[in-house]
Amino acid sequence: MLNPRIVKALVAAAVLCLASSLPPLQPSLHAQRPEITTPKQEFGFNIGDDYQLVNYVKAEAYLQKLASESDRMKLVSMGKTSEGRTQWMVIISSPENLKHLDHYRDIAHELATARDLTPEHKPLTDEQAHALAHEGKSIVWIDGGLHATEVVGAQQIVELIYEMNAKTDPETMRFLDDDILLAVFCNPDGMDLVSDWYNREPDPAKRKPSNTPRLWNHYAGHDDNRDFFMSNLAETTNMDRVLFRTWNPEIVYNHHQTGPPGTVIFVPPFRDPFNYHYDPLMIIDIDNVGMAIHQRFIEEGKPGSTMRSGATYSTWYNGGLRTSTYFHNTTGILTEIIGNPTPEPLPLIPAAQLAHNDLPFPVPPQTWHFMQSIVYEQTANRAILDYASRNRERMLYDTYHMGKNSILKGDEDSWTITPKRIAALEDAAKAEAATAHPAGAGRSRGGAGAAAPTGRGPAGVPADLYKTVLEDPAHRDPRGYILPSDQPDFPTATRFVDTLMKNGVTILQATSDFTVNGKHYPKNSYIVKADQAFRPQILDMFEPQDHPDDFKYPGGPPIPPYDVTGYNLSYQMGIQFDREYEAFDGPFAEITTDLAIPVPGTITGAAKPAGYLVSHAYNDSFTLTNRLLKAGCDVYWMKDTQTAEGKTLAAGALWIPASAKSRPIVETAVHDLGISAIGVAKAPHGEAYKQKTVRIGLADVYGGNMPSGWTRFILEHFEFPYEVVYPQAIDAGHLHDKYDVLIFPDGVLRLATTEAGRGGGGGGFNAQPKPETIPAEFRPWLGTYTKDKSVPALKEFAESGGAILTIGSSTSLGAALSLPVSDGLTELTASGTPRPLPPEKFYIPGSLLRAQVDNTNPLAYGLPSDLDVFFDRSPAFRLLPNAALDGVSAVSWYQGEKVLDSGWAWGQQYLNGTTAVVAANLGKGKVFLFGPEITFRGQPHGTFKFLFNGIAYGAATPTKL
Repeated sequence: MLNPRIVKALVAAAVLCLASSLPPLQPSLHAQRPEITTPKQEFGFNIGDDYQLVNYVKAEAYLQKLASESDRMKLVSMGKTSEGRTQWMVIISSPENLKHLDHYRDIAHELATARDLTPEHKPLTDEQAHALAHEGKSIVWIDGGLHATEVVGAQQIVELIYEMNAKTDPETMRFLDDDILLAVFCNPDGMDLVSDWYNREPDPAKRKPSNTPRLWNHYAGHDDNRDFFMSNLAETTNMDRVLFRTWNPEIVYNHHQTGPPGTVIFVPPFRDPFNYHYDPLMIIDIDNVGMAIHQRFIEEGKPGSTMRSGATYSTWYNGGLRTSTYFHNTTGILTEIIGNPTPEPLPLIPAAQLAHNDLPFPVPPQTWHFMQSIVYEQTANRAILDYASRNRERMLYDTYHMGKNSILKGDEDSWTITPKRIAALEDAAKAEAATAHPAGAGRSRGGAGAAAPTGRGPAGVPADLYKTVLEDPAHRDPRGYILPSDQPDFPTATRFVDTLMKNGVTILQATSDFTVNGKHYPKNSYIVKADQAFRPQILDMFEPQDHPDDFKYPGGPPIPPYDVTGYNLSYQMGIQFDREYEAFDGPFAEITTDLAIPVPGTITGAAKPAGYLVSHAYNDSFTLTNRLLKAGCDVYWMKDTQTAEGKTLAAGALWIPASAKSRPIVETAVHDLGISAIGVAKAPHGEAYKQKTVRIGLADVYGGNMPSGWTRFILEHFEFPYEVVYPQAIDAGHLHDKYDVLIFPDGVLRLATTEAGRGGGGGGFNAQPKPETIPAEFRPWLGTYTKDKSVPALKEFAESGGAILTIGSSTSLGAALSLPVSDGLTELTASGTPRPLPPEKFYIPGSLLRAQVDNTNPLAYGLPSDLDVFFDRSPAFRLLPNAALDGVSAVSWYQGEKVLDSGWAWGQQYLNGTTAVVAANLGKGKVFLFGPEITFRGQPHGTFKFLFNGIAYGAATPTKL
């Protein structure tokens, strides 16, 4: 046994040695160009100095100065942000490369699409691809600031831009020769907000991180990194254009924080599961680039990088900036680092001090300074640039190779192996074994061609099952999709097509009627063929996700996925499409405009009509309604079905009396929005709901709630007027004097008993500040929705004629108002009391479920009789026996033991018979409970009408025409 004093000395020496290997508190510049203005010269401090943040306004001025000083840099506008700022991309390479940027961009685009630039887009040959890869340059995207409160990212990109313009060491010069760097500011609006909020304290030593008063992306907050397949936001659209339509980088490096506890930074490889649609090379490239970063950290004596099991990050979900790249054959890298301009402790976590495969070089506890994070980030940036430089030709060719594979798969029979197919294989093997060898005797389970058992593992199942099950023709991937133009809401199908186009997918449109596989399709239908380089994106948007069951151990708790598990837009948006499994063609032309132009609708019927009937199935019928109401025109919903010009319009059809004001509004909407109208000579008769301009109050909280932000986005897009309302205004009462409808999105209404409770957040993650510590303009936003004050005010509002819409967790208001509903997802304890189902029995972390709909109820007008709803740990209800007598009804419900359409739903059978959407009368008003997230991230257009109907029906006046 060693002497304790010797052990102590050895430990001290090891700590001293390790400390000496920690990164310096200043970036190392080596040789540099003196004509390039340094950050300290520009801002008065170094990037990474404690208690200092640069905002976007100052960064923008600095970029413009550097562009005038350096021949290595070009400043390019990507477009405007949500709040109107210019979103800049900085292109950095050698002066010679900058002279030929268009040429190198074209090479990257050809290789990414695996087709040439001719109008015919001919497939490249391997020889052409090798020649282009030899000539081309590695295109590397490095960004910062997507999540604005993760301040390291936005600051490090400023430092990177400076260093790449200033350094003259051999490695940097090699980077400039081999690489073209795209340095991108992801969230200029948030960078200004967060930096200014932190810097508002005049004494730097007193500055502390605190929750900004509103979302740091205008609409989405943290969800700005969940928008990349939908591309709702202006910033996302700007970035998607660069990523997938113009520059097509080989590597995308997306900076984030915070690092896992007890470590400095998470770097790939990622944990399972990965998505089953993309090329196997994709995972290998991710792992290789990630390992290059780890290796450089260790070589430079920078401990604390972890991987795989060190965090929850995976490659399953499509919607993030770096994850969306995988579906476009681009290597996406995420890192998550610690750091803050206010120094903070790096804690001692015992488990993080034991080295293992996923944490090879632990870091000792210490006070962590901002500059250390900046230095680490520059190491990671340079590792990326170095990898791209050393592997330039291979990465360029591999991009082509993956695209070529996708095109080939889309042009022949191919299969995607998912957990359901493996389960089918196992079931088939069991059935065959039970039929052929009931006593367990006879030939080996492996059958013909199977390996004999060795005692070292499973013997396998009959090999012929590979062809009959895994390559069952009934389960092959489609070769294309057709979206008929005569579907009930074709304008929404156009919006779906636009999301694909923003992601670089080629869309065809029929120039005349055509027939495929015996079915007739009208002119203007959309066609999406799968023989494209970005086939993984196509399949992931059309086909349902099949997430594996993922548990810590058999019978144990589920392992939470990094994000949602089922999300394909075709289901979320409720579009109608047909899968085609054989090669097909027709009178198709590629859409070459930036986005698909809505096909103008038609006005049929009477030449001089008394008015117009418009189907309620159009989401944009509400855009039309809002325009008409704004102009002072009358609009009605007809309660009964209407028949005109040989067409039957379901309950809820709009009746618009013709007038000098209404006629041009209808005509413009028909042309621009793509909806159709029927002119009728006589006004319809029967029961109706007269519409009015609705005074909408949209609930939010201090710091901003993301679902509320997305609801703002949706309301603005469909032209609903609204006002944001906070707890203090709710508690003040007299709400019916100001509002007709109040909306409480998911996460807003977390009812506390007293003011001590905290309302639902979403934009930031800190407690509410003391009023005296924030500017006076934001103090009215403070407060908490409580049972003591808020619920009585809301009850009075509804009883006096107001309508309240609650979504997701905010449906807890139903119980607070004593509505005759109960939690539908409970079990009884041994003592007979109900408790929530544990996750071992019921767990649905963001999936699409099939729900039934009573579309004769005004709350569901225009919806189909069944649809997909987004369920993310959402509530479900059971109506109490007295519900009908109290004016409470189920508008949508779950029916059957299997309701999962896309994603992961453990214990889905518990939903059978529960209610998804509840409509309740309360006094003169109404309360609506929407369990599913009907507006989730601005994506599920298929359920938007629940929101729109709730607004309009809640304020409508029953009448008789």
